[in-house]
Amino acid sequence: MDLLHASWLTRSRQETRLLLRLALPICGAQLAQAGMGSVDVIMTGRLSSSDLAAVSVGSSLWLPLMLFMTGTLMGLTPIVAQLLGGNSTSRIRPYLHQAIWIAMVLGSCSGLLLWFAVTPVFRLMDVPEQVADLSSAYLGAVAFGMPGVAIFQALRAFSDGMNHTRPSLWISLIGLSVNIPANYVLIYGGPGLMEIAGPVLPQLAHSLPPLGALGCGIATALSMWVMCLAMVVYTKRSRSYEPVTLWHSPTPPHWPDIIELLRVGIPIGVAIFVEVTLFTLIALFIASLGKVTVAAHQVALNYTSILFMLPLSLGMALTVRVGNALGASPPHVARFVAWNGIVICLLVALLNNLILWLTSSTILGFYTNDLAVHQLAMSLVVFAMLYQVSDSLQVNMAGALRGYKDTRIIMVITLISYWLIGLGGGHWLGTRGIPGWFEPLGVHGYWSGLIAGLTVAAILLGRRLHVISEAISCGRRPVPRS
Repeated sequence: MDLLHASWLTRSRQETRLLLRLALPICGAQLAQAGMGSVDVIMTGRLSSSDLAAVSVGSSLWLPLMLFMTGTLMGLTPIVAQLLGGNSTSRIRPYLHQAIWIAMVLGSCSGLLLWFAVTPVFRLMDVPEQVADLSSAYLGAVAFGMPGVAIFQALRAFSDGMNHTRPSLWISLIGLSVNIPANYVLIYGGPGLMEIAGPVLPQLAHSLPPLGALGCGIATALSMWVMCLAMVVYTKRSRSYEPVTLWHSPTPPHWPDIIELLRVGIPIGVAIFVEVTLFTLIALFIASLGKVTVAAHQVALNYTSILFMLPLSLGMALTVRVGNALGASPPHVARFVAWNGIVICLLVALLNNLILWLTSSTILGFYTNDLAVHQLAMSLVVFAMLYQVSDSLQVNMAGALRGYKDTRIIMVITLISYWLIGLGGGHWLGTRGIPGWFEPLGVHGYWSGLIAGLTVAAILLGRRLHVISEAISCGRRPVPRS
């Protein structure tokens, strides 16, 4: 039944089904890619604390770069979704080719930064010399994979915009399946292989040196290129992309299309970078509050972040659905699609809170046996239940606005809400409190800042989505076309 003429309940049920069909594979892909980071930490941690520290410090540098690239390339998704909805598939291929040109430049620049610019950063961070040397080697290896992961993300953004989100799931799982054995072989070398293979191990393998953090970096770069090549092969052979004739007649750089992609994409990349650095800086500030506080913060944040993957994926899927609706239907249908997605994300956030309420004590027990850490982490879960709602709302409102190609305001709101209110307010509450009212709140102050920042972001983005969707729906603003 057409969304335009169906009853409200039928329209909502149909749209929700389409949204979840897109979001669930995205969620699986996000979890698989997060699993690669967990594998790196677990395996290097078993080798030595120095290698673990090197990988942790190195990841804090290359992950924000990769996420900035990913966000920038996500500018392709709403363009493809709208062209697909409007049956203009012949115009999709040139945009994808321009995105690949952008990906190659961003990936190469990121690799060069990791290769040449990390030493001054380590000096500024006062990283111990041994850890800095190991981390430099790790980042030097990861640098070779950055162009590969950038091209993968461009192809993923295209595939998502074409309503095919499952390939990114399966290919992320392929990357994880390569990352685990490659990590083991390269981190532990011959001695590690002897532990699992024993006397049947070929003599040649005995001499493999354990490379530690360097091996972890090589395995990460290898996984990046495997994912890139797998996505190239899939998009070339799959019939799902035949209308686009993707790999025929390569398009040379075309500045108007590149500028449009960057105009939509760079604000997304900046917004994601700001969000990542918010949590990174909070972790650095909390480090001075003692090891129990640091452990409790990381445990609570890790568990709640896993649950947040579904709301995050709904936001990415909502970009596609709004773009499709703008291309295929009258503008008021896109407005319905956007706000229906917001309602679904709110229900998911409430479900996440129920899961937190019922399972947090048990799950946190798997993370730590330290009673003090467990109790403090449990107190932070209460704060997490508050910010799960506002965080889910703001990420889905941002996703809907991306579908309208209204991304610059997201960047501005994110900067104000995250850094000024979330980080600045949290740091003030954590270290100073409010004189005459209450003493410094420590880690709870930082989490209070998170709640305040995310709530302000949700309110401002909600207001913006209402204004934009109503204006376009009523014809006061034109539909943003590519």
